[in-house]
Amino acid sequence: MTTYPVSPNTVLANALSHAEDVLTPRVLAAAPERIVFVVGTQINGAPHIGTSLVQSLTFATATRLRDKFGVPTEVQFGALDNAPYAIVSDHDTGHRYQRTYAHALGEQGIADQVDTLYRPLFNALSDMLHVPYSVETYSQQQAGEHFRRTWLRVLPRMDAARWWLAPSSGVAHLRVPCPRPGCGWAEKYAERTHVQDADASRATITAICLHHGEYEVTIDPNGEGYLDLATLYRNLVKELAVTGERGVLHVMVKGGDWVFGSHLVDGALQAVGLSRGQLPARLFCPQIVSDTGAKLSKSLIREGRAPLPEGATPWMLDTREWPGSLSEYVERLLGMTEVVLSDPRHFFRSYSAGELRRMMTST
Repeated sequence: MTTYPVSPNTVLANALSHAEDVLTPRVLAAAPERIVFVVGTQINGAPHIGTSLVQSLTFATATRLRDKFGVPTEVQFGALDNAPYAIVSDHDTGHRYQRTYAHALGEQGIADQVDTLYRPLFNALSDMLHVPYSVETYSQQQAGEHFRRTWLRVLPRMDAARWWLAPSSGVAHLRVPCPRPGCGWAEKYAERTHVQDADASRATITAICLHHGEYEVTIDPNGEGYLDLATLYRNLVKELAVTGERGVLHVMVKGGDWVFGSHLVDGALQAVGLSRGQLPARLFCPQIVSDTGAKLSKSLIREGRAPLPEGATPWMLDTREWPGSLSEYVERLLGMTEVVLSDPRHFFRSYSAGELRRMMTST
């Protein structure tokens, strides 16, 4: 039997009987016909154990709310293919440019990456817990009419929201990659990217390409152009787009490192007109940390800027290296998920990489 962790009490844990009780006020207030758990990750390589933990907790919590309230639940996986694939500097101007995975790999390349790296785990979790799921890439999302109309509706209110989205500069990064065939480069910090003209039906944006100089892009509800928004900006539009959908409660599931950033997103949502009661429901899952207390970062370890934490093993950074079958990995993962969900004290906390390895491998 898995050895349970020793977890301290907290104010939140002390107020709950079960971890999923934190969502009860939102379910009762919304009285939804179905509940959609929204969880996303950057498609920038193989998932690490922190990603798998959040995803398994998403499915497991969905089953618990379904059983508790008798409401159908489902999982929506957001595959963030607008993650930077390459970042370079223009030697002449010093401006930084980026090219996304979507532009570097193409639609089929992204589909292959999702199918190879993420669908096997999602299929297994869905089959074992009887919770359906869907996948939507950011490229698909930004091309959708409702997402674009929501963004166009936000534009006139950006003066109220921009300091929430970019507290240091007040400039919320809007990127429109160069539309020329085979290009797709965009200014990372959008210093020279400007909305020149906008109304409820379209916006004209000018920018400067690393290779092709000045260009113009029109964003309209029909999907023309590519609308790439910085992280907080993207979340503002995405969450505003699902607010008010009749009969559906959306629960935004994120890792614990998102707690701080979500304060800013909530401020931006209220700045553009939402009331406190209209803000989306959120569930923050345990964060995996190194022995220094920092978030476990596969990129820092891969770049040699941080060591592999004590007690961690390579499969924790690339779950494909798990020394066994996928079915065994899923069983161990769900076993650990049940432990984490067994007591609010175990859920609302962080775990060191070494402790997580112990929980996954102890029998």
